Amino acid sequence: MAIFSVYVVNKAGGLIYQLDHYAPRADTEKTFSFPLDLVLRLHDERVVVAFGQRDGIRVGHAVLAINGAEVNGRFTADGKDVLEFLGNPANYPVSIRFGRHRLSSNEKLMLASMFHSLFAIGSQLSPEVGSSGIEMLETDTFKLHCFQTLTGIKFMVLADPRQTGIDALLRKIYEIYSDFALKNPFYSLEMPIRCELFDQNLKLALEVAEKAGPFGPGS
Repeated sequence: MAIFSVYVVNKAGGLIYQLDHYAPRADTEKTFSFPLDLVLRLHDERVVVAFGQRDGIRVGHAVLAINGAEVNGRFTADGKDVLEFLGNPANYPVSIRFGRHRLSSNEKLMLASMFHSLFAIGSQLSPEVGSSGIEMLETDTFKLHCFQTLTGIKFMVLADPRQTGIDALLRKIYEIYSDFALKNPFYSLEMPIRCELFDQNLKLALEVAEKAGPFGPGS
């Protein structure tokens, strides 16, 4: 079991804190001969697998490296177009590493804002008055848990679907936020959280949650 990441979003939908706690490695590197038996396409300035899953390489995985050199979006390390390079028989055999694309800081900001909007939509769609909005999203590989405070701050945790004790962890994170961010005289509401004590206590809380599950009395 594992906790993957933590997001804190202010009441306006801005991302004010993000921590990647654990990122499972799903990279696959293989040597290919020509022609490439995977269908690749350009998506958001990255080359991704569109068809032809095999040997741990999945649809949606991006080309991360060619012949051991990291690619830069749609270009190889020496500036060549990835699709053109892989379409040239003279460049084979070639070693390609595929894997999940790493989110940039701007992408994290955008996704946090999108979830903020979805949370509000969920609350408005509820047939009952006073719905809290989206508290959990579940996929086959992770669950997104969300806790919103009375002041509109959202604490989000992405974790393994089997991870227990997330509700208690969310309350613990709120407690850490209150103790080490809000009480910091240099911290201003709605601004990014930059507090070493907050970082340290949050990481400790995540480690405790992973090892022990639900928090016990007095934690």
